[in-house]
Amino acid sequence: MRIVSLTEIKAALADLDLLPAIEAGFVAYAQGRANVPPVGEMIMTKGDVHIKYGCITGDPNYVIKIATGFHGNAALGLAPGNGMMLVFSQDTGEPQAILLDEGYLTDVRTAVAGAIGAKYLAPTNVERIGILGTGVQARMQLEQLMPVTDCRDVLVAGRSAEKLEAYKADMEALGFTVATTERPSDVAAACNLIVTTTLATSPLLDAADIRSGTHITAMGSDTPDKQELECAILKAADLVVADSIPQCRLRGEIFKALDGGTITEEGLVEIGDVIAGKAPGRNGEEQVTIFDSTGVAVQDIMIATGVLAALRD
Repeated sequence: MRIVSLTEIKAALADLDLLPAIEAGFVAYAQGRANVPPVGEMIMTKGDVHIKYGCITGDPNYVIKIATGFHGNAALGLAPGNGMMLVFSQDTGEPQAILLDEGYLTDVRTAVAGAIGAKYLAPTNVERIGILGTGVQARMQLEQLMPVTDCRDVLVAGRSAEKLEAYKADMEALGFTVATTERPSDVAAACNLIVTTTLATSPLLDAADIRSGTHITAMGSDTPDKQELECAILKAADLVVADSIPQCRLRGEIFKALDGGTITEEGLVEIGDVIAGKAPGRNGEEQVTIFDSTGVAVQDIMIATGVLAALRD
């Protein structure tokens, strides 16, 4: 069994094109070729732990991923996220590798999923990209959008002036032009591609804020108590896409809207079916579309498989 360090993982990722690999994982899931049990989860006073696991029929391995989020860690000089991925043989059950990624692979595959959502659902002409939040995902989601859209004009909303300025400096170093605001409604007014990346437990955006033709990738809400979008946004949207409908019944923006009776499951589609052409994606520039990205084990399977293949090469 191989134990792989974060340094080795980052080196392996440098030469990987993860977008098509994770697209293939979503398609396998939507086609019923993936065995993905419900998420294991512990919500504690100071943080939460998620255990996601599964396999894809015909693959050599299965993967168990443990990811943690302890958001008070910054005050202790520690990273807020951590974790690892455990890879086992589907043939024998023997452990093949421990990927000591410290949560990095989860961050990367989450950001790639956001890019996939934008690839299939964002308007053709992205006028301005809006980001809610200033943390790791706020940065990585924007980076992963670079191959998907030529737009480099960004408006970011956050609560801390200091963090907003740090975000602006970091992302402008990558070639973006970044303006800042402390009001999420400013983002909705100015942007037609929005990514929400916060830990909010009450809506940051209202239905009245959203422009015609906007796409929203909502990825911050990954537990039953988190919410970034007013439920009425989903009701008014022309298309609501889940990474996993069964998972979104239990968490994410779709869960909140279903639980409140704002929407029904009728009309919901999965991103894997959109990728495969079995469900409609955006079919008009005036549509409002939403991708509820809660994080599915097939993403972990595909990124772990890619890293191990790169290390063997």
